Amino acid sequence: MNEIVIYTTADKKTEVEVQFDGDTVWLNQRQMAKLFNQTKQNISLHINNCFREKELNRKATVKESLTVQKEGKRNVTRKIEYYNLDVIISVGYRVKSVRGTQFRQWATQRLKDYLVKGYAINQKRLEELGKMVQLIEQSGKAETLQLHEAKGLLDILSHYTKSFVLLNQYDSRNLQTSNLNENITYAIRYEEAITAITALKKQLMGKKEATDLFGKEKDNGFKSSLESIVQTFGGHYLYPSIEEQAAHLLYFVIKNHSFNDGNKRIGAFLFIWFLEKNKHRFKQTGELKVNDNALTAIALLVAQSAPEEKELMIQLIINLIRD
Repeated sequence: MNEIVIYTTADKKTEVEVQFDGDTVWLNQRQMAKLFNQTKQNISLHINNCFREKELNRKATVKESLTVQKEGKRNVTRKIEYYNLDVIISVGYRVKSVRGTQFRQWATQRLKDYLVKGYAINQKRLEELGKMVQLIEQSGKAETLQLHEAKGLLDILSHYTKSFVLLNQYDSRNLQTSNLNENITYAIRYEEAITAITALKKQLMGKKEATDLFGKEKDNGFKSSLESIVQTFGGHYLYPSIEEQAAHLLYFVIKNHSFNDGNKRIGAFLFIWFLEKNKHRFKQTGELKVNDNALTAIALLVAQSAPEEKELMIQLIINLIRD
């Protein structure tokens, strides 16, 4: 939850912008002065006394936010301190304002509403997260993991849980498969993929990291997988986004065991190759969406997942590479 809500005092004379974030609300000194009909200097005095008397812990109740202010002809960036509900209630008590009690009642009820709504929205996602934890635990028990693989699994879990606000911190985000990037500029083709795999095999064999069985097709399964990924209906892809096609590519190559050897490595290679071709490998910050450790781990996770966990795996991969 991260939302700005307008609070109107009971006498309808004052409106204050209130920031809801996490499991509390936040106001700056100017907003508190407006709420309690006090000077900013008086509010500052009470806040300092609150911390000086050790009524509250400053680190736990204050956060800083950057804001751009117009000063003359210049735009100046300044840090503004925001204080949580505990500080607001303390200041309200110190200035003996009935508005403090009214605001506390309003904010508490609003937070309760968010919590109940958030619980209903997130219950299904929390269950999915539980399944993901179980899968990772199973991966750890199934075989002795290399250090980089274990690190990758932790990276994935860390990334995955960013879609959730656990415990009492709920928001309105979903594990979404909507609003994805449908600007597919490269559709994967069988002949090109085989050429790329052959080049990869040559490189690996040169380093003695693969045998002649690497990349040898067992049947037509690989070709069928690629055809299903680029399948269309009415002129539109059945998997219309880069993320969906990439996720299914990685999943199909690994789970269908189309090659005698190297399925995980080939799947991971084609996954990155496809993202690169569609200019979707990097975040806007220039950072890789999936690093080498995470890619190794997700390949391992997919390989050890049960068939009925397919959609969970697809959703996980999509959320790792979405913008």
